[in-house]
Amino acid sequence: MFVKVCGLSTPESIREAVDAGADAVGFVLTASPRVVSPHQVSALLAEVPARVSPVGVFRDEPVADAVAIARAAGLEWIQLHGARSRADVATVHDAGMKLIRAVTTGATAEELEDWGEDLLLIDAAVPGSGEAWDYASVAALPILEGRRWLLAGGLDPANVAQASAAAHAWGVDVSSGVEASRGVKDLAKIRAFVEAAKAGAKA
Repeated sequence: MFVKVCGLSTPESIREAVDAGADAVGFVLTASPRVVSPHQVSALLAEVPARVSPVGVFRDEPVADAVAIARAAGLEWIQLHGARSRADVATVHDAGMKLIRAVTTGATAEELEDWGEDLLLIDAAVPGSGEAWDYASVAALPILEGRRWLLAGGLDPANVAQASAAAHAWGVDVSSGVEASRGVKDLAKIRAFVEAAKAGAKA
């Protein structure tokens, strides 16, 4: 089970995620209670070992701006939310970067198609809200069969194993589900989430 912990902003939270076994860590570079600057990210990358992928998260920024900001931060992975196009995917790859393309539960069949992104992420209707949704609703979608994709939205240490199993997800992504308060990570919850996700995949 691939596990990404998003919205990290302190060395302590990154170390906890890494030590627990996270495969990727996310830095929010768009308007959010969890926002960090490219300069902050550059410094925080010292805590990220080579085996873990650091990801810059963007919402509605033009893809060229997202690429420039991610490059300034020293990142090779970009996560794009909002209305996107196949051309956006090509732009990220042409820049030599890797892409997580995020869609919501209400995505159209076309949006769920493989546009060449490195990973697809299926999120709640309101990303970042922490609201759970019908995870099993995507389990039977033939369009996802055999693909690498992440489940997100409303996940926490208590439900991640069941939710990922219900959705047949390849991986999971969490942010608000491991917070003590909005924008403030809880170290114990980070560890509990990663361990629960990994253990659930082996069950």
